[in-house]
Amino acid sequence: MDTGELSWAITATALVLFMTPGVAFFYGGLVKAKSVISMMMMSFGAMGLISVLWVLYGFNMSAVGGPTELFGNPFSDFGLMAAAGDNETLVGAAFGATFAIITVALISGAIADRAKFGSWMIFAGIWATLVYFPVAAWVWGGGWILELGNTLGLPGVIDYAGGTAVHINAGAAALALALVLGKRVGFAKGAHVPHNPPFVLLGAGILWFGWFGFNAGAEFLNDLALVGLIVTNTLVATAAAILGWLIVEKIKDGKPTSVGAGSGAIAGLVAITPACANLAPGWALLLGVIAGVLCALAIELKFKLGFDDSLDVVGIHLVGGLIGTLYLGFFAIDTGLFTGGDLGQLAVQAIAAFGVMIYSFVVAFIIGFAIEKSIGFRIKEEDEIAGIDPIVHGETSYVFETK
Repeated sequence: MDTGELSWAITATALVLFMTPGVAFFYGGLVKAKSVISMMMMSFGAMGLISVLWVLYGFNMSAVGGPTELFGNPFSDFGLMAAAGDNETLVGAAFGATFAIITVALISGAIADRAKFGSWMIFAGIWATLVYFPVAAWVWGGGWILELGNTLGLPGVIDYAGGTAVHINAGAAALALALVLGKRVGFAKGAHVPHNPPFVLLGAGILWFGWFGFNAGAEFLNDLALVGLIVTNTLVATAAAILGWLIVEKIKDGKPTSVGAGSGAIAGLVAITPACANLAPGWALLLGVIAGVLCALAIELKFKLGFDDSLDVVGIHLVGGLIGTLYLGFFAIDTGLFTGGDLGQLAVQAIAAFGVMIYSFVVAFIIGFAIEKSIGFRIKEEDEIAGIDPIVHGETSYVFETK
């Protein structure tokens, strides 16, 4: 790895790490004023815990010798002791850690206002170990998803930056936890109003900024050959998704909102994540519009189906991840159904997407259920009403003093 590639990789790593505070601001603005600290602490807790676990054994688990192995040996280089002095390995490990961190942090949005911090940290550590680390190996580290095309004699699965490993993975786990913890007190449409929309836009802006590192970061392994395409697609899909979401809001509710603009941006970023290096920009623009429209409609499902996905992790990340992953089956350069290929690309995309979704949901549900029935995952109802921040963290988000 030369100096230029090393600088690129370090910059991308810093950008992706910065995205998790972006998640904290985005989620923090969406919750009640008395839940902001709790919400943001779940992201910062993930930054601490998952970084440590990744260096200890997660990085080792994220690479396998072939499609029959589910995860790598966690003790093959425990604590990365043997990698000391190997810049390429260590920078790659640090870059991978940032993906693991944000994937875990995303899940927390589904359980806003009602989760114990300690229980969340236990869940985060177990889920990362049993789900994220192995799935990273499946998608990028030589596992069954990476090799699925060869196994079936079809095109390879395309997931450049994490539609399956990050967004579908987190969204499915979020749905499981929402079901385990149940509904917030007073759950109903319009009952929980975001306390700080400027925080939401700040978080969305940080995420969009960091997403260029998220999508283009791995190009240090590819001599930057696709960086122009990746950056352009990350820009245009996100922009188009904002417009799509706002149009839906205008038609449905009569007013385009700032929260809708921020949510639309995230929907576009999620959808373009797996597809950023494999779509012509025009098709990326169309993907953004579709993701903005469909995710804006999908967030209503929680009211119709009766599950309390507090901050729409399912509607944005699970649905957006599925849209972006499956869209490649139709429009991926050279292999999509309408761009020179056949149904083979769609087939492998669907197998990968739904395989990760089912696995993550089942394991997350089991872990969450076990925690809830043993030490408890949800805070007491009276504590939720009084305010989770002072009860769990002994702090108040906003202190107004008069003299």
